[in-house]
Amino acid sequence: MKGFTIWLTGLSGSGKTTIAKELQNKLLMLGYKAELLDGDDVRRNLSPDLGFSKQDREMHAKRVVYISKLLARNGIISIVSLISPYRAFRAYAREELKDFVDVKCSIDTCIKRDPKGLYRKALNGEIQDMTGIQDPYEEPLNPEVTVDTDRQSIDECVDTILARLHQLGYINTLIEERSNAKQGKE
Repeated sequence: MKGFTIWLTGLSGSGKTTIAKELQNKLLMLGYKAELLDGDDVRRNLSPDLGFSKQDREMHAKRVVYISKLLARNGIISIVSLISPYRAFRAYAREELKDFVDVKCSIDTCIKRDPKGLYRKALNGEIQDMTGIQDPYEEPLNPEVTVDTDRQSIDECVDTILARLHQLGYINTLIEERSNAKQGKE
């Protein structure tokens, strides 16, 4: 099995981590090796020395790219849930990782959701460099998959991603196919 990287990008609160966790569960259910590299967890454990300047964000993301390359080289799917706001950096990640699937998540309701209270703090001037408020977020121009967390359930988003991975040849079985095969054998 060849490893690859699924890179979920979007603002804080867009649903990246929620989708990533469910995607990992479904891939594991299908028998694939999959690891979740959540931006907050990786930052806490691997990049606690970095802030949120553009340079620090890029250094943090380069560390995630390096880990993803190691996982892919060993036949593991890495699911990266990282804001990664700059197109230039995502282009770098795509080039380095080769097998790269960019998933754009809807960001329309992020400020309404605000699960961490970050937007409120940024709008009140309590924090700086908040992506989408004081710092730009450059949406992907040509993602392989687009999911809309405003209109799709988490399961629908994950199924959309899995179907596209199947279509691109990254995975060779879908949950429905596996369920049908099991029912046929019983």
